[in-house]
Amino acid sequence: MRSLGWLLLCFASAAQAEDWPQFRGPTGQGVAAGSAPTEWGPKTNIAWKQAIPGAGWSSPVVVKGKVYLTTSVLGGDKKAKTLSLRALAIDAATGKIVWNTEIFQPTAEALTRIHSKNSHASPTPIVDGDRLIVHFGHNGTAALDFDGKILWKNDELFYRPVHGNGGAPVIVGPAIVFSADGSEDPFVAAIDRNTGKVLWKTPRESNARKKFAFSTPLAIDVQGETQIVSPGPGIVAAYEPVRGKEIWRFNYGEGYSVVPRPVYGHGMVFLSSGYDEPKFYAIRVDGRGDVTKSHVVWTMRKGSPLTPSPILKGDELYLIADNGIATCVDAKTGSIHWQERIGGAHSASPLLIDGKIYFLSEDGVGTVVKADKTYELIARNEMNEKTLASYAVADGALYLRTEKNLYRIRQAAGAKK
Repeated sequence: MRSLGWLLLCFASAAQAEDWPQFRGPTGQGVAAGSAPTEWGPKTNIAWKQAIPGAGWSSPVVVKGKVYLTTSVLGGDKKAKTLSLRALAIDAATGKIVWNTEIFQPTAEALTRIHSKNSHASPTPIVDGDRLIVHFGHNGTAALDFDGKILWKNDELFYRPVHGNGGAPVIVGPAIVFSADGSEDPFVAAIDRNTGKVLWKTPRESNARKKFAFSTPLAIDVQGETQIVSPGPGIVAAYEPVRGKEIWRFNYGEGYSVVPRPVYGHGMVFLSSGYDEPKFYAIRVDGRGDVTKSHVVWTMRKGSPLTPSPILKGDELYLIADNGIATCVDAKTGSIHWQERIGGAHSASPLLIDGKIYFLSEDGVGTVVKADKTYELIARNEMNEKTLASYAVADGALYLRTEKNLYRIRQAAGAKK
């Protein structure tokens, strides 16, 4: 039962129930307690707006009255560009920036070309007890205290990315685990959460021609055993947390550039296979070794997301494809309850709160629908700003990062919910 204890430690030490300590919240699956506004706009239900220096698409995390983000600030001239990778703390009540700390100054070798929809600060940070963990992919990982002081840094695990970095880490027991799927020799690694020292590094054994991916791992409990499920190029695999040994693997062929974080329930993980032929899979997690021919329960092509992660609520899965097609699927069988085009291009992962699904388009349009087998539109909210980051929610407020700003969306006194 040691592995189960580690998984419980991961969740218990992260934050309190009303906090949002990591990408996709307390469980890493996009589910929040409480409630949040369903209507907002540039002048509606905005508690505050704070300009964020530099550029970054990491999603906000919120713990104990502070919001944490990462960003990248480009400097120098055309011949000698410099990049400052930074972490910020923002007061959740006022929107004031409390501190802004530089973590890394990447070398010219590390300043790789990024995709137009990416940034040098895309992985979402994690609040780990009394510290903040920030991750910049191939540029390194660091821990800070809540005053912005750097406790340790690790930039040993360099790899050559394609299109930049993207996936966030997950904390499991004493380890910070993340994927490093670059142009060649992809791997999954763990570093010590207290010291930053490398604990293990497990190569990905994949036959996919294109080796890069950007997914965030998910730690799950399977009959008392902790599994770290990590989609990568051509495969999704589960790893044990002590030494990083592979437990099982499922091959989905030439899928690459995998972004969505999996969700888990009913003894299955639900995930997308990436480009060029996206397919959505439900895979049982009780296997060992290669389970490609034995453990797939159902698949779906139309409406499979390339970037946004799914939502699981009871027996229903909710998906949003990059082209704006939303789908409600029976999680056990794969049968489709409804599919609706809600419009816009989508990269952000949706949120489930108070029986409602919150989608967010790249144009900053927030669409709220009822989490039900029958489609029901509740609200459509336009912010008129570009956004690729996902929602955070804490204490009844939504946090929304756009290209230039961070917003706290809070129900105004007497306003319509």
